[in-house]
Amino acid sequence: MIGIYDCFGYGEGYDVSFEERYRLIKNAGFDCVMLWWSDKFGRGRGYQKDVQFARNAGLYIENIHTPVHQQNYLSLDNLDGESAFQTYLQCVKDCFNYNISTMVIHLPNDEYLINSLGIKRLESIINNAGEKNIRVAFENLGNINNLALIMDTFHSKNVGYCYDSCHHQNYTPSVDLLKVYGNRLMALHLQDNGGKHNQHQLPFDGNIDWISVMKKIASTGYQGPTMLEPMNWDYEHLSIQQFLDLAYQKAKKLDAMRII
Repeated sequence: MIGIYDCFGYGEGYDVSFEERYRLIKNAGFDCVMLWWSDKFGRGRGYQKDVQFARNAGLYIENIHTPVHQQNYLSLDNLDGESAFQTYLQCVKDCFNYNISTMVIHLPNDEYLINSLGIKRLESIINNAGEKNIRVAFENLGNINNLALIMDTFHSKNVGYCYDSCHHQNYTPSVDLLKVYGNRLMALHLQDNGGKHNQHQLPFDGNIDWISVMKKIASTGYQGPTMLEPMNWDYEHLSIQQFLDLAYQKAKKLDAMRII
């Protein structure tokens, strides 16, 4: 399967409705989507309705991306920390209620080292997810030490890794993350690292060595979708359908490179 992140741009308030957006995603050839699970980034309220809109369009929901605005609060012994904890617990409940198998979490950046309270909260989130048969995939950012701590601490079959190609290149290019965590790979965020924001470009438009990356992904035994996480920041000259058509062609090329 080939998939794409659903909040890839085109309007701060998303000028194209999400019901129409999923139809266009399907028309481009994609099989599945990752849903942004929050009202932030201009998304607004009512995002839960996207589940049915996506399914009505014939798209499989691969995972949800949990909110990121409180990611560095996880270990705080205050209302901010408790709010972050409760947000992730709610995401577990939502995955269960909407029959979505996987949620992706940003751990705190390494300057916010996860303490015993953060570990306790994550244990509760993971145990709750396990009881509901929900998988929790932790993504690499500027959090390589926190990621190692959590992956070394929790070995449950419902705990795994989300590989982000651009974050890897921009934050920790010297660490072979797919070799270290490839046996626990649960999700992909494939994007290139050029453009005005140095991230979220379409593949082959930046500096990532995609032959190497896709070969390493294939060597892990990962059987999930080839999933893009682009933004239209450098593609405003394209209509939304043109952008999706281009994204699909690039995703198809990546998918074909998943050979050992």
